[in-house]
Amino acid sequence: MKIKILFIAICTSISIFSQTDTKTEKIKGRLFGGFESNSQWYLNDVNREIEHPDQPIRSNNYLLLNYNYGKWTAGIQAESYASKPLLNFNPKYENTNLGTYFLNYKSEKLDITAGHFYEQFGSGLLLRSWEDRSLGINNAIRGGKISYRPTQNLLFTGLYGKHRTGFDVGNGTIYGFNTDFNLSGLFNVESSDVSVGFSYVGRTEKTTFENPNFNELTNGFAGRLNYSHKAFYFNSEYNYKSEDAILYPKTISNSFVKPGSALLMNFGYTKKGVGLDVSLRRIENMNFLSERNPEVFSPEQTSLAYNDRIMNFVPSLTKQHHSNLANIYVFQAQKTVSIVADNGIAKAGEIGGQMDFFYEFKKGSNLGGKNGTKIALNASNWFNLKGNYTLFPPDYNTDYLATGQKYFSDYNLEIAKKFNSNLHGSIVFINQFYNHKLIAAAVNIEVNTYIIASEITYKLSGTQSVKIAAEHLWADSDRKNWAALQVEYSPNLKWSFYVSDMYNYGYDETSKLIDDVTDKFKIHFYNFGSAYTKGSTRIALSYGRQRGGLVCAGGVCRFVPPSTGIALSMTKSF
Repeated sequence: MKIKILFIAICTSISIFSQTDTKTEKIKGRLFGGFESNSQWYLNDVNREIEHPDQPIRSNNYLLLNYNYGKWTAGIQAESYASKPLLNFNPKYENTNLGTYFLNYKSEKLDITAGHFYEQFGSGLLLRSWEDRSLGINNAIRGGKISYRPTQNLLFTGLYGKHRTGFDVGNGTIYGFNTDFNLSGLFNVESSDVSVGFSYVGRTEKTTFENPNFNELTNGFAGRLNYSHKAFYFNSEYNYKSEDAILYPKTISNSFVKPGSALLMNFGYTKKGVGLDVSLRRIENMNFLSERNPEVFSPEQTSLAYNDRIMNFVPSLTKQHHSNLANIYVFQAQKTVSIVADNGIAKAGEIGGQMDFFYEFKKGSNLGGKNGTKIALNASNWFNLKGNYTLFPPDYNTDYLATGQKYFSDYNLEIAKKFNSNLHGSIVFINQFYNHKLIAAAVNIEVNTYIIASEITYKLSGTQSVKIAAEHLWADSDRKNWAALQVEYSPNLKWSFYVSDMYNYGYDETSKLIDDVTDKFKIHFYNFGSAYTKGSTRIALSYGRQRGGLVCAGGVCRFVPPSTGIALSMTKSF
């Protein structure tokens, strides 16, 4: 309640002006920020055998306030989780409290922050701190950060601090130093752009082992090269993590100690109407946590389930589909070592890549037609690292560029066509392979799917439009076939209404499922709702069923349990 009262007060007065006695200019003080609320009323669903939790009405609320005055900026983020956070959010988020705060000074060459901050070195394979409220991630670092830019071609950054966890900080201490050099600018090369960067990240945490086989300080190093010339570009990065204890299976082992590494390469060619992008990556034992042992909340769940106190950012390099059915079997990047003697699973990382190709047939050509036609082809393949694995005692030695068992593949083709000024649509064909046993270290099931999804948008008049999306998935195992349909109507730029349904009509009671929480029967996952947008304010209300499984953003995922209920969300920036 206090958060909402404060928000109303802020909205009535969101601009502040102050003036100094300088002769040259006026310094304006400016208050800015935003408010976000995501609430859910969980209901009983007899047909799904679901009973609402003890506290069925839950809400996640965030109030961000920043005040800028000249070169100085201060900010806070207050958070309220009432009466509890949404299902399967970090249980350390509870009640109302101050989540983050900071004070920043920024001039042309110097940028200094004290308090909480976010940072990323290179691609993030060694260090990335960020916030994603939909995933429940906020691994801000509380401490200090200094960035110095002596010229436009040189940047130096140093940081020190501890990870946020809940409304507190963890025990591990993080050190970091990063340098970026734009060589083309330094040496006045205009025909191409060349830059290099180097990073160091250290994590220190005391250990309870009397004679540890690893150092309390774990060191990470990274070097990268970026090159572009006209339509061609090439980027590469190599990361190394010094020897450290490996989780086995849920706690670190003094007898299982290995280094880690990651190699990332990205290159492509793009110009008007055509483009090619290729990403290749090899990862071995790059699970990098600010605390070696995850916090245990229950026998089944630890802090790793909530992406808590994770040092680095390792997204899955696969197509981020907007099709609902294409997101049932989602690949998650395999950065950890997992050796499970009980079911014979042994993996140390991943190797593979992704390719994107797009082409636009010109207007007036045979395939382009009157308004042109666009095609996009994507392919990704990911494998375990080939090597010699010992189940007990756990150990491994990998071959650097060889591929082992297949984790996942996704091949898809999308065709988009504008028929006239009022009608445009697209169709996508997808083939996926999902090795659940190897990816999740669980049930021995492999799933092959074929998906077709089509979308049509028709502009009725002015800003009035209707969109229809239809999908079908064929699968050879697990829950078998699915069908989905969604209709969205927008009478103007402010309002939108939608109704959707996903139906798992192929379920067989004798089927072996990849998990034990999915609805064990044929079911309609229906939803309907509306959204209102005006300026920077958006309010959305919906009712329906949430399918249990992974919800992903930017290649990072969290698990959501099956539920039925009413959802209300509101966002406002000022």
